[in-house]
Amino acid sequence: MIVLKATQDKFLAVLQSVAGIVERRHTLPILANVLIRKTGAQLQLTTSDLEIQIRTSAELDGDEGDFATTVGARKLIDILRSMPSDQTVSLESAQNKLILKGGKSRFTLQTLPAEDFPLVQEAASFGPTFSVPQKVLKELLNQVSFAMAVHDIRYYLNGILFVAEGKQLSLVATDGHRLAFSSATLDVEVPKQEVILPRKTVLEMQRLLSDKEGAIEMQFAGNQAKFSFEGMEFVTKLVEGKFPDYNRVIPRNHKNIITLGREPLLRSLQRTAILTSEKFKGVRLNIEPGTLRVASNNAEQEEAMDELDIDYDGPAIEIGFNVTYLIDALNNMNQDLVKIELADSNSSALLTIPDNTAFKYVVMPMRI
Repeated sequence: MIVLKATQDKFLAVLQSVAGIVERRHTLPILANVLIRKTGAQLQLTTSDLEIQIRTSAELDGDEGDFATTVGARKLIDILRSMPSDQTVSLESAQNKLILKGGKSRFTLQTLPAEDFPLVQEAASFGPTFSVPQKVLKELLNQVSFAMAVHDIRYYLNGILFVAEGKQLSLVATDGHRLAFSSATLDVEVPKQEVILPRKTVLEMQRLLSDKEGAIEMQFAGNQAKFSFEGMEFVTKLVEGKFPDYNRVIPRNHKNIITLGREPLLRSLQRTAILTSEKFKGVRLNIEPGTLRVASNNAEQEEAMDELDIDYDGPAIEIGFNVTYLIDALNNMNQDLVKIELADSNSSALLTIPDNTAFKYVVMPMRI
């Protein structure tokens, strides 16, 4: 049976859309495989790592009929990548193997039975469905994901908090030293729901979402989230635990406010970061009326100093930061201006975008 027949680029695109979560080596060998299921003319590809499951449907030529098997996902991708993009390839079933043909090339691949593939058990009941344009969700994820913790013992920080309430969807990430918050308006009112998406899910969503206006539908259950977009279905386990109260972390009444160009500030921080020490990424910000000085030094007694003209007439403040935290935030904004609100040298700073309350970034100071 010819399971599918398509050009290399078409087949590869479908396969790559589900293969991001597949590990090359897994304690369960079948999880290195993709489940290929043919029902009539409809083809479904499914992958899983027991925490996340991604399924996509595709219309690719081939014989009609019912058929299911699993085959090594990465191996299949590597073979397809080695072929020209406009070449027609076919996948045929023969006994317990799959044969991939393209031009004069032929690859015989070992399979494992489809019935052994462990599908994620979907939650019995999900909350109400709501949607936002893919482009909006991708932007929200990009604006906060860099602040997620990595392998933190407080496992609930290794992900992003999704809060849907009324007509607002808010995303929050923190690693304990900084916090990023971003929000968007929903088309429909939804009851309050709070879930924590794991880090791997977030990174995979960022990879899959496009800049299209097409909607992505979301549903949350007690221990699962489900996303549907462009013929794809994405089911993921949630992180259990209590996320910190982010409203208490975001400063409210900082009196000293500077608004300046995002790009000049970013460039200045990148220059001074060169002379910070590898372990200790500290920079000093000296803020005086009309002037912002950015300074750094390292163990070799080298120093960097950079100066920016600013519109500011408040008290002088000297405050230290991990320069990486500031650069990360500025790199993930795409506006021309950034607003920095400060209280004193010991309080956290609030970075926002002028005239935009949807994005907030809080960074703790460090002693230098």
